[in-house]
Amino acid sequence: MRASNSSSEEQRFQVRKLQFSDKNKGFIELLRQLTVCDSVSDKDFEDRFWELSALGDDHIISVVEDESSGKIIATWSIFIEKKFLRNCGKVGHIEDVVVDSNARGLKLGKKIIAFLTEHARLTGCYKVILDCSLENRAFYEKCGFKQKEIQMVKYFI
Repeated sequence: MRASNSSSEEQRFQVRKLQFSDKNKGFIELLRQLTVCDSVSDKDFEDRFWELSALGDDHIISVVEDESSGKIIATWSIFIEKKFLRNCGKVGHIEDVVVDSNARGLKLGKKIIAFLTEHARLTGCYKVILDCSLENRAFYEKCGFKQKEIQMVKYFI
C-alpha cells in the first residue's frame, strides 16, 4: 500500500505491514517513544514476528517507512476480538500507535487511524476501541472517537 496523494512529500512514505527486516530500521527504537520497550534480541523478535504473522488479518502490525531515510517513522497495530456478544460480533482493538517525534505534524496519525477504523469496519467489527492518554484525547476526538467509561489496568511486572 502507498499513500494515495501525488505530492512528493507523501510519496516518500510507504505504508505497509511490518516486515522482519524492520527491526533494523528503527522499529524498536520507535516503540520506545510510546512506552517502555526493553531491548529485544534478534531471536525474540523473530519468534514474536512469526507468531503474530500466523494470526493473519486478526492481528496486524503496520508501519510507515520513510523511503528517503529507510527508517520506520510510524507504527500501529489492530487486533480483532471475536465475541459471543452481539450475535457473535467482532471488536477491533487499536494499540501501540506512535509517530516519530520528528515526523509529527505530517498528518500521518490521522491517516493511520482512518486506515485502522476502515480495516475494523471491513472485517465486520461492530465497533473499534482504543486507549489513549489525556494529552491525546483531542486528537482521537477529531478522528471520530468519543470517550466511553474508563480504562483500568493491573500490571504484573
